[in-house]
Amino acid sequence: MIIIRQAKVYAPDFIGTKDILLSDQKIIKIADQITTDLSEFGVTEIDGSGKIVVPGFIDCHFHILGGGGEGGFQNRTPEVTLSQLTTAGVTTVVGCLGTDGEGRDMVALISKARGLEAEGITTFVYEGSYRLPVKTVSDSLIRDFLTIDKVIGIGEIAISDHRSSQPSFEEFTRAVADARVGGMLSGKAGIVNVHLGGGDRKLELILKTIEETEIPITQFLPTHANRTQELFESCIEFAKKGGVIDFTASEDPDFWEKTDGEIRFSKGLKRLLEEGVELDKFTMTSDGQGSLPYFNEKNEFLGLGVGSSKALMVGIKEAVLKENIPLEIAIRAITENPAKILKLQGKGQVKETFDADLCLLDEKTLDIDTVIAKGQVMVENKEVKVWGTFEKTIH
Repeated sequence: MIIIRQAKVYAPDFIGTKDILLSDQKIIKIADQITTDLSEFGVTEIDGSGKIVVPGFIDCHFHILGGGGEGGFQNRTPEVTLSQLTTAGVTTVVGCLGTDGEGRDMVALISKARGLEAEGITTFVYEGSYRLPVKTVSDSLIRDFLTIDKVIGIGEIAISDHRSSQPSFEEFTRAVADARVGGMLSGKAGIVNVHLGGGDRKLELILKTIEETEIPITQFLPTHANRTQELFESCIEFAKKGGVIDFTASEDPDFWEKTDGEIRFSKGLKRLLEEGVELDKFTMTSDGQGSLPYFNEKNEFLGLGVGSSKALMVGIKEAVLKENIPLEIAIRAITENPAKILKLQGKGQVKETFDADLCLLDEKTLDIDTVIAKGQVMVENKEVKVWGTFEKTIH
């Protein structure tokens, strides 16, 4: 059992200064003060004074197996480690494949997800890669939804990108339809995570699917919405229609803003709020361990970066400290909103009976102080002591 004493709680809405009791991987009680004598249970107490408690972060677009390869074999990025996620505040991660669905496959992706889960965090995966048709584990996408607990959606399906499979409307809608039915039958989101490239067609395939079929706009989560100004304008209109858009965070937003014209999360979120977009219509992900290639005007490869979950707090800090966006709004992008669209039960809120996934932040700087996943302290104070099954074995 763990009790956090007198921390300011953003659930994500601010609910005041509270005590929080955790037991059996769940949030048992939240109160102004918990006075019950718990000494006989060997409770660990955490002093929350000067700290903010928020839900554990959900990074719902992460290349847990690594990504890349656009510049050749030497540009393949490595697999993620547990500590790279937990030290960034991530307690739930959704793994995906990207450009390369051959050198990396679904069995390897699911195996990696299960390994991270065994080490202490919650994991899910999208089935497929950039290309259509989706490569499944069994002979049926719907069957995979029904039989593989980790599979909650498909993606990242690439459109408007020179690296995509250039899918036809029929190919695209069939995959979306199967994901929807698979999700319905298995009680999962069946979300379609769509990679948006920098091409002129932008969201064309998604919009045509919504207009010409019965599939609702809520079936899609288009990512890299802030890739360019032009694409972002289209995504704003998509969000106004009721769709959810996903920002790609960056550890160095100045570089990508200058190099590629990327819209940084803080400014993009401010624009959404000015446009009256509803507060549950945006998420932010890191594209972690994925390659961040940049090309010239001829689509020739120039260089490569690697995504990291640390980019999430860069975006949140800028939004709150530079753009004066309330924390309870900004933090939704990596907590309640992804939990809602992905139907992740017990995730994304500081609430009794919910999973004990929490981050404690410094009240002034918003630096991560402590990370708790499934009721276990994974990262503790500014010394960044990292815990987990694998790390404990090593140390």
